[in-house]
Amino acid sequence: MSASLPRAVRLPINRCNLPAEILGSLTYQRHPTPLKLDGVEELHRRLFERLAVLATQAERAESFMAHMDATFSLEHPEEAGFNAAWRYGRAKANYLKILRGWAFDADGREGAVLKGWVESRFGLLPRHHGAPIRDFSGPAYRHYLEQRSGGLYSTNSLEAQLDLVYAYCQHELVRLWPDSTHLTLYRGVNRLDEYEALARSGPDRRTLLLNSLNSFTLERERAGEFGDTILAVSVPLPKVCFFHRLLPGKLRGEDEFGVIGGVYEVRCLAL
Repeated sequence: MSASLPRAVRLPINRCNLPAEILGSLTYQRHPTPLKLDGVEELHRRLFERLAVLATQAERAESFMAHMDATFSLEHPEEAGFNAAWRYGRAKANYLKILRGWAFDADGREGAVLKGWVESRFGLLPRHHGAPIRDFSGPAYRHYLEQRSGGLYSTNSLEAQLDLVYAYCQHELVRLWPDSTHLTLYRGVNRLDEYEALARSGPDRRTLLLNSLNSFTLERERAGEFGDTILAVSVPLPKVCFFHRLLPGKLRGEDEFGVIGGVYEVRCLAL
């Protein structure tokens, strides 16, 4: 069984403590260790010290959002250099807009920003954005790059905002599932044969190369609304970068989880 991440779908460098070759592998799915983005927890140490002593998720979410507003001047963008006279100023493009946009259309501009963030931070290249990406000089990849650059243009450190979302998400996952290393998540799919299968280990088990970022849910029944086959995946907690309940009342979706891709062993369940 192929356990490694193909060379063609990874970058040689990234911005976390493990290279893409390792974090995108089947071995990592089975034996995960924490993923740390370069400098994020050190730079925002006081935030995580505050979060550690807050007892409820609501309190922690409120503290996190207040920190985001203060750090990135989200309520007062002029303090970060925004000029209302700029023709293409995008002061309202922030982490909440990106996460909401992903829930609405993962193949839209916000989806391209998130996949680009995964590419930059974790070194995993996208495999799909509106169409399969197999040729990195082809139109599908160029379209992704155009949407990614358009989504980042004239914004306020948008990828740095997403860095903090990921770090906060990891903090919350440990608080919510303290005795777990994995979550069993589900994804409904059509045309299963279009997925990149690397191996089969049984009639209902496959090793797939998933897109750089994917939507899953905790609810098998909910996944069944989106396809004629359900993928059941044991997802390492460090590969969850956001989920619907992370910021109560702020995000859309039905128990949706944003899962970093790579090589995964999955179970294929019929409806």
